Amino acid sequence: MSLYSYFRISKPSAEKVPADKVDEEYKRLRTRTFWGVTTAYIFYYVCRMTLGVVKQPIIDGGVLSAGELGVIGSIFYFVYAAGKFSNGFIADYCNIRRFMAWGLGISAVINVTLGVLGLLHGPLGIGSLVMLLCFAVLWGVNGWVQSMGSPPGTISLSRWFPLNKRGTMYSIFSSTPSFGKAVTMIVTGFIVAWAGWQWGFIAAAAAGVIGTIIALVFISDTPESMGLPTVQELAGEPLKTLDQKPTKELQKWVFRHPGIWVIAISSAFIYITQHAVSDWGVLFLQKQKTFSLESATQIIGISEAFGVVGNLLAGWISDRLFHGNRARPVVIAGALTVVTLALFLFTGGTYWMNILYIALFSMAFSVVFCIVAGLMALDFVPRKATGAALGIVGISSYAAAGAQSIVSGFLIEGHAADGVYDFGPVSIFWIIACLIAFILPVVGWKYLRNKED
Repeated sequence: MSLYSYFRISKPSAEKVPADKVDEEYKRLRTRTFWGVTTAYIFYYVCRMTLGVVKQPIIDGGVLSAGELGVIGSIFYFVYAAGKFSNGFIADYCNIRRFMAWGLGISAVINVTLGVLGLLHGPLGIGSLVMLLCFAVLWGVNGWVQSMGSPPGTISLSRWFPLNKRGTMYSIFSSTPSFGKAVTMIVTGFIVAWAGWQWGFIAAAAAGVIGTIIALVFISDTPESMGLPTVQELAGEPLKTLDQKPTKELQKWVFRHPGIWVIAISSAFIYITQHAVSDWGVLFLQKQKTFSLESATQIIGISEAFGVVGNLLAGWISDRLFHGNRARPVVIAGALTVVTLALFLFTGGTYWMNILYIALFSMAFSVVFCIVAGLMALDFVPRKATGAALGIVGISSYAAAGAQSIVSGFLIEGHAADGVYDFGPVSIFWIIACLIAFILPVVGWKYLRNKED
């Protein structure tokens, strides 16, 4: 069997589900698939966020510097951006079960390799240059396979859910990054503090293996491949003119749509802000506010748990309270993100005050993230081109995240002397990005609505 045959979208099953069992079987498989992709994507994030937890021990151990870690992080994001763009287009044609499982499985292998490399670093006398090259290459490959997670997850919503349920289900699915980060910060942070940074990577690899098994067991590719009618038939939705066009033609339509590029640029600044906190928040709390590794990871981890709440509320707020207007909740939540991020970055405060600041930031920011980086695009993109839309938004978002990693790393390292860090310049950079992140979508939403009408 060729790779093309193995990964291509499943053909309709010759065996059909009996008519009296269709509704029951559809709901059962839809539920299994949704929780399969959601849980698997949580484990994707565990295999992605390890580097953000282990930076301080790696710096203290003289293995790599903050600037070098910034470069490694940027390589991940740049490769991830390219991968998310190409894999978004490819995934529209793919078996999402196999596509998602393979990406996570390879990511697990990379994490365990980095952990073992760290264990051998001291005994074998591996030099810093070799460690830098190994980390850069392996973490770059991890960026590519990590880009195989989000497209299948979102495409599954298009293949399995009717339009009137997609907003709510996307809100739940888009909470997985926050949940995955929370698990990583708290659990991996504890493991690193107890056993060393190398075991943080090994623990992440074990989580990746579990997630791979879940993907293979629970995810189904399409309703048709399981002997069911199409989701449009199951939901009684009229077939739109766009839905009848070939996938390739729909992908071109999405690529030429100016609205998707407005969303992509807006999302870029969102990702600068999001990954600034995820990548450097633990180090900031340790160096600027003198918290221990355990306390720092707990603060960031708890904040990510509140991000789950924000994601879950985003779809409901914009659908029910604002009747589909995505811009108004973005303005309200965006203003709150700027205020709370400023309090977190420029005030001291106790352990609990910092949890309050960053938790409110994470909850409000997740509303902006969910609506701009997901729901706005899904509002007008045809089902068969969902992956292409996410690919366009993704390459813009993660190219910006990669630039953030380089700029932040060198701003931090450039204002450090004798172990004392000045986070003032980098904090201003993060605040400006946060401000732009919620102003652009407001203009973009109005423009997009005009284009739709």
